[in-house]
Order: sequence, then structure tokens, then C-alpha cells
Amino acid sequence: MFTGHDQVLLFGRGEDAQRVFDERNHGVFEAAHRAQFLSGIIQPATAFLGHLTFVAVAVCGGLRVASGAMTVGEIQAFITYTLQFNNPLTQAAALVSIVQSGVASAERVFELVDADEQTPDPQEPRQLPGISGKVEFEQVSFRYEPDEPLIEKLDLAVAPHETVAIVGPTGAGKTTLVNLLLRFYEPTSGRITLDGIDIAALPRAALRRHIGMVPQDTWLFEGTIAANIAYGKDSATHEEIVAAATAARADHFIRTLPDGYQTLLDENGANLSDGERQLLTIARAFLTEPPILVLVLDEATSSVDTRTEVLIQHAMADLRTDRASFVIAHRLSTIRDADTILVMEQGRIVEHGRLEELLAADGAYARLYAAQFARVATQLA
Repeated sequence: MFTGHDQVLLFGRGEDAQRVFDERNHGVFEAAHRAQFLSGIIQPATAFLGHLTFVAVAVCGGLRVASGAMTVGEIQAFITYTLQFNNPLTQAAALVSIVQSGVASAERVFELVDADEQTPDPQEPRQLPGISGKVEFEQVSFRYEPDEPLIEKLDLAVAPHETVAIVGPTGAGKTTLVNLLLRFYEPTSGRITLDGIDIAALPRAALRRHIGMVPQDTWLFEGTIAANIAYGKDSATHEEIVAAATAARADHFIRTLPDGYQTLLDENGANLSDGERQLLTIARAFLTEPPILVLVLDEATSSVDTRTEVLIQHAMADLRTDRASFVIAHRLSTIRDADTILVMEQGRIVEHGRLEELLAADGAYARLYAAQFARVATQLA
């Protein structure tokens, strides 16, 4: 509610938000009050019982001394033993609240410790000299839940210098395909190869250095624009940073800012628009220029205007030169020039081919195309 304060006010939910906050805040107050009261009363109660024991020993001992049944020295010994016995109990009572906090924290720690371990990198990893960029998925299956299959026995081959676009409805497995390639997840069965080498035999860090990715959800850190662009290449010079920004069509808007490339960004670039943040992540990919293989573009132009989108597409055409490229798109306008278009539904490739071939087939892609373009053309007419 705090981060979405404008939306709360826009929809007139301020009073509801205040009511929910008051309810939850009162619940936290009551729970904290009980916890503090109980933890605060334990040690005084234990000390009080210890003092009662001391008084009981003194009174009973005084009566026994008066009757001649005990000596003063024996009473002194009893009192000393009582104090020695009460001290550890008082100290233990003081630790009760700490023990309770430790038990609560231990539950979270053990939940993490008991989680499945990431598959370790091979002890004798393969090397990747002279990569051409051929990627193959061989009978790849994957599922997040054991009883809920997502991708089943997928076969896919991407040749070097080829641009492959992947389209389909939400939940079809498009982004999961990329996550498998980057080894954020491991296939349930089958294998993925790079130039004939199983990527499971490669160190994750070495594999990911060969893959440039522009994600749909932009991520920028608090720092200068130049530092954000150079995040993947610490040794980048200012000239290289400017060249990458120019190629991504970001140089113009950067120079209009008060401090240019030294402009400080808020956390996650909150002082920039969505489109500007996306342009910076594209510039970051331009700068790294992975010496490989595959450039992964995940809805790279979803937050920019149409003119900028066209400019970015031309720039990315240069970036994709001599690289195999995956383009995951919902907006079909971003994939018109793809060498091959794959249509995924429920984890399977149901169609593949060039744009003209898929439209002529009048299948799943033709339906997606009509939904985005034919309907719009009818409305404009």
C-alpha cells in the first residue's frame, strides 16, 4: 500500500487501506505486548520465588536454632546453598525470550537448509573454445511440480546466426525454455547441447558469460547510469559505454539529463520511465557483446513507443549478427524478421516456420496474428 499509494488514492480506497492497516497494526501491537509482558515477568517472578525460598529457610532455620535442633552455622550453609541454586534459575529465566526467538528463527533456517541443493558444477568441466553457436534441445522435459508437466520431450535446433522467435499464450513455457538454457533450472529429462557439448558439463558461470539477455523485468541498481550500463563489463571505457548507449538509442535521452552519464539513479531506476529503464538494459547487453552463441531477448521492447521500437529492432539486428538469437515475444511486430517462428502451446511446439508459411497454414500462429493485427485493422477501418 505504501509503494502503491497513488493507486490506493486513485481508486478511493484510502479509508479501506487505513482500516486494514489499523487492524493489522493492532494485531502486531497485541502480540508484541503479550510477548514483552511474558518475557519481562519471567525473570522477576523467578527472583521473587528465590527470595521466598530465602525467607522460608531463614524463618524455619531460626525456629530450629531456637529449639536447639540446628546450629547457626548450618542455617548459614542452607542459605548459601539456596542462593547458589537460585542464581542459575534466574539466569535461565532471562534467556527464555532469546530461546523463543532462536526457535522461531531456526524454523526458517532449517527450511532453507532442507531445500534441494543446486546441482554442483562438474569437477572436470568442459571448455568452450571457438564457439559457433549451435543450440539443440534433445527430448527435453521439465516440470516445476512432479505431477504437473510443463514441457514434454521438446526437440529444437537453432543454427548459428539464426534468429528464432518463440510465441504462444501465457504459461506455454516460452520463458522456461530460456531458463533451462541458462541453467536456472535443470531439465527433468533430456539434454541441451551447445556446439554438441551438453551444457550440464559446463560451469554455470562460463555458460552464462556466453549469453546476453535483455529481460522483460528491468533491473537497475542505485548508482550512475554509466555504472549500470557497464555492470557486465567492469573494464569498459567511457567511449565503449557511450557507443553501447548510442547503439541502443539511449544516448539522446541520457544527454538530456542534468549530469548525463553520471546521473545518479534511484533504487531500480525509479526516477526513469519504463521505456528508459528498458533502453539501459538493452545498452548493457550491447556492451557485454558475449563472444558466443545466443542472445536472449525477452520482450525487450514492451515498454517503448513504436518509433523507438523500430529503431531498437534495427540496432538489435546488428547485435544479432553472427549470433544465434532467441526472441520471446507477445507482440508479434517484434518478430517479423525472424528466420524461424516457433509457436508453443502447453509446453510443445505446435507450429514452426517463417511468417508467410505460418500465415498460409491458417493455424495457431494465424489465430495469434489475427487477434493482434486483423482486429486492430478492422477497428481502424
